[in-house]
Amino acid sequence: MRSILLVEDDANFGLVLCDYLKMNGYDVDLAKNGSLGYNMFHQRQYDLCILDVMMPEMDGFSLAEKLTKVNREVPFVFLTAKSLKKDVLEGYRLGAIDYLNKPFDPEILMMKIKAILGRAGSKSSQKSKHYNFVGYHLDYGLRRLSGNGKQLSLSPKETALLAYLLDRQNKLVKRDEVLTAIWKESTYFTARSMDVYVNKLRKHFKTDNRIALENLRGEGFIFSVDSAPQHKG
Repeated sequence: MRSILLVEDDANFGLVLCDYLKMNGYDVDLAKNGSLGYNMFHQRQYDLCILDVMMPEMDGFSLAEKLTKVNREVPFVFLTAKSLKKDVLEGYRLGAIDYLNKPFDPEILMMKIKAILGRAGSKSSQKSKHYNFVGYHLDYGLRRLSGNGKQLSLSPKETALLAYLLDRQNKLVKRDEVLTAIWKESTYFTARSMDVYVNKLRKHFKTDNRIALENLRGEGFIFSVDSAPQHKG
């Protein structure tokens, strides 16, 4: 059951929306102001936060700023009676996934929640990946590579690049393909950045002759491993 933190100061509206979400299969905690919502956020892991903007003690914008400092991975949606452009832009600036003006159709909210949680689930499944290959272990979520008598903390780009190559080990991977998948664009500067990270990965395995990261000039890379990595999600 996916968990939702609903922060809404209108008692009647909050209870109705809370019950509606529960009827649709969600585990919902209701907080009547921003301060209570902030405290609840520290007590458990939520999959989504729905925040009213205009609340006593701590408004939704201030709450969102605090929540992202605690955990940037939890998506949030703003609910508000305010429809001024500057308020909507402020909500998105803070990282909101969506912004709904009251009153709204609850079925639309439900469809948005399903879409948001579907995307979040896809990301979390990637972060839970583990790779085992010739005595090494890569924990994607913790960005940790262990093996050959050592344990290394990798950068986000190193982790993404290594996982990408492991998924395609012993196959030619085009440079533009890697740049688009990990750097999101293929430019001179991103290409230079990628080369830096390729060299970093190469150094991690330089003493192990079972592993090679070959650069085929003008084409791409081949990450060669003497036995296929076992992947489990």
